[in-house]
Amino acid sequence: MFETVRLGRLLKALAVAFLTMGAATPAVRYNDLGHKMMCVCGCNQILIECNHLGCPDSERMLGELRTAVASGSNDDAILMAFQDKYGPTVLAAPMLTKFNVVAWIIPPAVLILGVFGTVLLVRRWRQRAAAAPPISIPATFSGMRERIRRETEL
Repeated sequence: MFETVRLGRLLKALAVAFLTMGAATPAVRYNDLGHKMMCVCGCNQILIECNHLGCPDSERMLGELRTAVASGSNDDAILMAFQDKYGPTVLAAPMLTKFNVVAWIIPPAVLILGVFGTVLLVRRWRQRAAAAPPISIPATFSGMRERIRRETEL
């Protein structure tokens, strides 16, 4: 009986540990979100690491971030709210939206298609190129060559 109680407690402890393992604390979420945003004062530093002396924006933004995290909003909603308020430059890395995916895929795709098209075009030109007619040496040519050798003594 003692072993059964002990096993039950162990299983409960493991279940609690497993359930709380995936949940991020507000401090962890604040830190993660603070590292995903840039300070808008112009110092080009991560928001949570802005060491700009007398920064007019970082304290206000960090306060807004604390309030948003405490309110229980999810991370994407917080990032979207900051992006709506401060513009897309507030994000350290752009969010994965349909437009951003297209903007990342189209340029390499166009480059690959351009290279492929160029290779096909060059192959067609090579196949279409007419064979050069055989060079016919006129009879006077060998006589001229001999005369040149005698005059230049080579």
